[in-house]
Amino acid sequence: MTPLSLYLCSLLKNNKLLICYNYLHTHGAPLHLVDRAARKTRLARLLDMNFRAVFRGRVTGKVLAQQSGAKNYREATMCTSSASGQDMTNWLWSIYNETKKQTEALIPVISKNSVNPNTIFANNEMSLHDIEIYGFDYDYTLAFYSRHLHTLIFNIARDILIQEHRYPEGLREYEYIPNFVVRGLHYDVQKALLMKIDAFHYIQLGTVYRGLHPVPDKEVIAMYDGCHVPLENMSDFYGKSSHGHTMKQFMDIFSLPEMNLLCCVNDYFMKHNIDYEPVHLYKDVKAAIGDVHVKGIMYRAVEADMENYISYGEQTHAVLKKLYEDGKKMFLITNSPFDFVDRGMNYIVGKDWRDLFDIVIVQADKPGFFNDRRKPFRRVTDKGVLHWDRIHKLEKGKIYKQGNLYEFLRLTGWRGSKVLYFGDHIYSDLADLTLKHGWRTGAIIPELRKEIKIMNTEQYVHLMTWLQGLTGLIEHMQVHRDPASQSVVQEWIKEREAMRSQTKDIFNSQFGSLFRTYHNPTYFSRRLSRFADIYMASLSCLLNYDFQHTFFPRRTPLQHESPFWPEQTSAGALKMPFIPHRTTTEE
Repeated sequence: MTPLSLYLCSLLKNNKLLICYNYLHTHGAPLHLVDRAARKTRLARLLDMNFRAVFRGRVTGKVLAQQSGAKNYREATMCTSSASGQDMTNWLWSIYNETKKQTEALIPVISKNSVNPNTIFANNEMSLHDIEIYGFDYDYTLAFYSRHLHTLIFNIARDILIQEHRYPEGLREYEYIPNFVVRGLHYDVQKALLMKIDAFHYIQLGTVYRGLHPVPDKEVIAMYDGCHVPLENMSDFYGKSSHGHTMKQFMDIFSLPEMNLLCCVNDYFMKHNIDYEPVHLYKDVKAAIGDVHVKGIMYRAVEADMENYISYGEQTHAVLKKLYEDGKKMFLITNSPFDFVDRGMNYIVGKDWRDLFDIVIVQADKPGFFNDRRKPFRRVTDKGVLHWDRIHKLEKGKIYKQGNLYEFLRLTGWRGSKVLYFGDHIYSDLADLTLKHGWRTGAIIPELRKEIKIMNTEQYVHLMTWLQGLTGLIEHMQVHRDPASQSVVQEWIKEREAMRSQTKDIFNSQFGSLFRTYHNPTYFSRRLSRFADIYMASLSCLLNYDFQHTFFPRRTPLQHESPFWPEQTSAGALKMPFIPHRTTTEE
């Protein structure tokens, strides 16, 4: 069903039935004298007959005259091929104005149905009743970081480029730009272009950047022979640029400083007309960012100033405590070193944090942990001393390093859909678990809160509602091929394009929403829906549900299906009276 038809259904639900009033008069008793049920039935029938016909250009002047009771036959024949150009123009604009009027009448109703940012959203049906074991990543899952950390990573990596890779001193003029990029973007390593790609491998024009400046659409189309990126050029399964793939996808939150630095260095070289090899630049920036992590520079900085870098308040402790008190088993698998994790968890949860977990694995080297059978587990002490004895059992209270998932499964027996693992990296944390091992997966997407708050604003609701209505008009009125009609439709198309740019800019001026490329889902969104059973802004969202709760995905109609069923919304998503069941006392 088209967007316009959907909004007509919404009008029907809310009794706002004044659409195209001049065409919907009935024979017999006036509408205001007919009982409410009969009036609703009659109007529903008229809506069905007239709108399906009118908007497909099939209503003859005679039918319109009969149904509307129009005395002026000339008014009723505007839809026919015999109508003059001016008549067609006037008729189309009258439909436009009436549709816009009714769309604006919907705004207050839609605005009341805002989305709760603390909701857990489901891609796949899943019941917490079936989950016995909960697993977690650490960074951006249990621990959340402030933007100061991104600035720190950017500055250190920039200085490494200058000091160790002999890049120009002038790069010190560049600072981290907090809202310049979003994650999920693709980087063409050979062309040095950062861009957003949709689920069908099409580049979103207007989101292609060389350095800190957008690339004109015509230039993008010329470089790629259109907007489509062939599958063989896309990033590999884990988003990496390897084995001939020219695209790199930046999927985790730690990649924001890397994208920033790539853009800044590219900008400097272009600004100073310096000839450079884009592949070398990409590899050098990647190595510099890697050194920030591998050499422990970031870890030491965070440990020295927890309050500045760790965002306390995501209720991690409350979530872990709730799971522990309900008898759930818990484990931690992280790529971070133990000392860093220990100090962070002491700060977030308390010194007894290890009592909550049955198994703790550090420096796991994900995603290799999920695929490489060769690396055995190794026990490590609190002081960082490595043991050389063979591991026959993973014991509570002890710390393990590296290992692999196959050995983990053999030693624990924790298999299949009774395990739910949470992580922020869709590829490294979740993909292999859901595809190869049948674990249930939960994605932590901190950006959700900001995007949902934007979606709840009156500005966004107004733009999107009218954008859908206007798209429906264009879809149905394009069948009129006379010059006058096509001129009107072209004006509507220009307005639609301007509105699409506005909706992009509301989220991020350069790249728009993390989840959409205008109408289509982003490549990031597609992977999220494939590899995550559920997703949420933070673990604290779990506090809104009891352990018997079942998450149901919306049954969104396929393009060839009609939505005969009422529209579904994730439980608690709408800001309506929502009282979640709890197994613990309210705080």
